[in-house]
Parts: sequence; structure tokens; C-alpha cells
Amino acid sequence: MEIVKIGLLAITAVLLGLMIRSVKPEFGILIGITACTCIFILLIHKVEMILDYIDTIWQLIPVDSRYIGLILKMIGISYIAEFSTDICKDAGYQTIAGQIEIFAKLSIVLVSMPVMMSFLEVIGEFL
Repeated sequence: MEIVKIGLLAITAVLLGLMIRSVKPEFGILIGITACTCIFILLIHKVEMILDYIDTIWQLIPVDSRYIGLILKMIGISYIAEFSTDICKDAGYQTIAGQIEIFAKLSIVLVSMPVMMSFLEVIGEFL
């Protein structure tokens, strides 16, 4: 029932942020960033559990370790980019959030290039 804790933390932060934002807007933003950071820290435990399951699957199914590592990197880039862009958008910095999104997309493309190259090599062998 950790989702209840996270939900209550989020609702409390939003209500507190709304009350304080009318007096000191910069403190409202700090409350939002603090709540997001707390939720992200709680999320890390869940990610560790997912990694354990992936390791178990990896041992059961013979898959090249490069591909699993690449998938995990892409997922990590996506989550960190989403977290960062949400904070930037909440603070009113949509342009910076957009740049983070572009950088994350290009990073994912760059990380996935070895898979694309392997795929193209396999197709080339068939032709």
C-alpha cells in the first residue's frame, strides 16, 4: 500500500504548494521539487525489484546481455527525462523541458544504434 503513502504525500504537497504559492511562489516550486524527489527516492526501491526480476528472466532465457543492458539504459533515460521535464514545466520553464526531451530522445537513439547495426547486418546476410 505504498501507493497510498505516495498519493497522500503528493496531495499534501500540492495543497501546501497552492497555499504557499500565493504568498511566496518560489517556495511553492521548492515544495513541488521536494515532493517529486521524495517520490523518486521511493521509486528507486521498486526499480531495484524490477532489476532483480529482469536478472532472473535473463538467467532463464539465453539473451545477449548487451540487449538487456541497452533496454535498461533506455528505460532509465526515459524516466529521468520525464522526471526532469515535469519539474521544469511545473516551475514554468517549458523551453528547458523541451530541450531535455530532445536530448533524451537523441540519447535513446544513440544507445539503440548498436541494436540497429546488428539488425542491419542480419538483414544484409540474408540478401
